[in-house]
Amino acid sequence: MRVLVTGGAGFVGSHVVDRLLQHGHEVHVVDDLSTGRRELVNRKARFQRCDIRSRRLPGLLTRWRPEAIVHAAAQASVARSVADPDFDASVNIGGTLGLVRAGGAAGVRTFVYISTGGAAYGDTTVVPTPEDHPVVPSSPYGVSKTAGERYVECYGPLLDMRTLVLRLANVYGPRQNPLGEAGVVAIFTDRLLRGERCLVNGDGEQTRDFVYVEDVADAVARGLERSDATGVVNIGTGVETSVNAIYARLARAAGVTLPADHGPAKPGEQRRSALAAGRAARVIGWTPTVTLDDGLRRTLQSFKTPTS
Repeated sequence: MRVLVTGGAGFVGSHVVDRLLQHGHEVHVVDDLSTGRRELVNRKARFQRCDIRSRRLPGLLTRWRPEAIVHAAAQASVARSVADPDFDASVNIGGTLGLVRAGGAAGVRTFVYISTGGAAYGDTTVVPTPEDHPVVPSSPYGVSKTAGERYVECYGPLLDMRTLVLRLANVYGPRQNPLGEAGVVAIFTDRLLRGERCLVNGDGEQTRDFVYVEDVADAVARGLERSDATGVVNIGTGVETSVNAIYARLARAAGVTLPADHGPAKPGEQRRSALAAGRAARVIGWTPTVTLDDGLRRTLQSFKTPTS
């Protein structure tokens, strides 16, 4: 089918574009390149630089006539969402609503929304956390992404669109930018390869659910292609891994024996996070296939050869 991928020049989005092309789909990409990189966009995809809030977007959709949209573009910095919640809301809520409406007007029939797991559920004693657990976001970013979910789920059916929300765990892998609001795997990998000390916030026993980016791309493709898949689906491994364990595994793979430094804990940081992934297997036929050690090894290698 013809698919529009927003944010297709970014970390997750570019892998989604590659996977959809491998599956034989025609792929169009919209990205404003504020955080994405043009060189990450597969040459077989058609690219247009455009902000999802732009008045040009409806015209692009009318001209391209995509049958489906995968909405991966977002303001993804928690820190920026706290400092500038108006901007965060304008992108993640206003941009999403505008895209859904433009898609409906252009005849789009499937809308896949890439959301967040940990930032949506917040701190909870139910770990791994299932999709029916209440969302209690602790940042404006989490609020805006879950609000975007509600708009997609509400407005999509009004426009005769099938909608699917994928709540991602902590995604890691090749192409992740180690600067800014990066994941801990990318930050540690970059510093280890530079021969620099790594800093762990707090005691390092806070846990996350680390899911490899190519597994995520596979989940998106499966969700897109399963015509009966709707609702909210977690995309994670269901396994908690501490930041200390991530550092130890990466350091061992990189041949580094120095221990990490420890600094103050981040205020408000989640202590535990993992997503129950059973519904993903039932609804879209997806389970993660890349083990953590294999994924970390691939990530380390990709940082050594960044063209991958």
